[in-house]
Amino acid sequence: MFHFARIVLCFAYLLATNLSADTMANIKKKGLLACGVSQGLAGFSSPSAKGEWQGLDADFCRAVAAATLGDASKVKFIPLSAKERLTALQSGEIDLLSRNTTWTIVRDTALGLDWVGVTYYDGQGFMVRKDLGVNSARELSGATVCVNLGTTTELNVADYFRANGMKYKLVTFEKADEVAAAYDAGRCDVYTTDKSGLYAMRLRLKKPDEHKVLPEIISKEPLGPVVRQGDQNWSDLARWTLFALLEAEELGITQANVKARLKDKNPAVRRLLGVEGDLYKGLGVPSDWVVKVISQLGNYGEIFDRHLGEGSTLKIERGQNALWKDGGLHYPMPFR
Repeated sequence: MFHFARIVLCFAYLLATNLSADTMANIKKKGLLACGVSQGLAGFSSPSAKGEWQGLDADFCRAVAAATLGDASKVKFIPLSAKERLTALQSGEIDLLSRNTTWTIVRDTALGLDWVGVTYYDGQGFMVRKDLGVNSARELSGATVCVNLGTTTELNVADYFRANGMKYKLVTFEKADEVAAAYDAGRCDVYTTDKSGLYAMRLRLKKPDEHKVLPEIISKEPLGPVVRQGDQNWSDLARWTLFALLEAEELGITQANVKARLKDKNPAVRRLLGVEGDLYKGLGVPSDWVVKVISQLGNYGEIFDRHLGEGSTLKIERGQNALWKDGGLHYPMPFR
């Protein structure tokens, strides 16, 4: 039995290795990027009335497709629940997971997965009905809490209530829509998830104005795209796609002016856009790949504003998601 178990583990390892052998080549062969997204979270990944996927996470999928295939439209969006998202990536069902997924040590070291960066810095919060008369999370002892199954949210709730000597009853659901529906129907007193998710889901409640998000943030939730371990070239391309979006914003390169900036004399701009130097030889993509990404999607700031900021219905402030030079946490690595 022991030897059989070792054989099974070895087979699983070899399967995962083969899946990760050359993701970029497989994508180019099929001409399509399979990208895992949420089942519908406003601002991050949700289908429009026309069935077109929108949001920060969805546009990151498009950015990687533009980097790999030269065409941001070459994406097959696959909606996944929190429970099935990581398994879908491990099994090879998707090439990239871009679905508000928190980067943790266990996920990063024990599951054969590789986070390529952070697209959105978040933190977990609580939403309650205003008529509950609660103004702080410290007043939630004895509450019934609705939460998404198989998430760090579930673990954070347990830590928070235990650390503060508070009792609670947990009600779990596999899908985010089920959590919101249960809360809206009065099956629980509290809805907890990442704060950005609370603001997004509140808009979908029957009477949004009757609910409020409490001020406390009880966790760090660095949300970012994920790939399988074992394919350094693919993880590098996804990682530097994110850095390119941030670097473009830092240098003032936008969707509208990127073509004109090809004539810019600033050496940092010329390196990023591939006008001079040979930075991208190791990535296996054309020298103008960043131009293709920015011309089709814009820089990080433009994407954020379109889906989460002032240009969206959510109107979330940049805050910690601003660039480092503006007091935020986003810091692109040097293009040198």
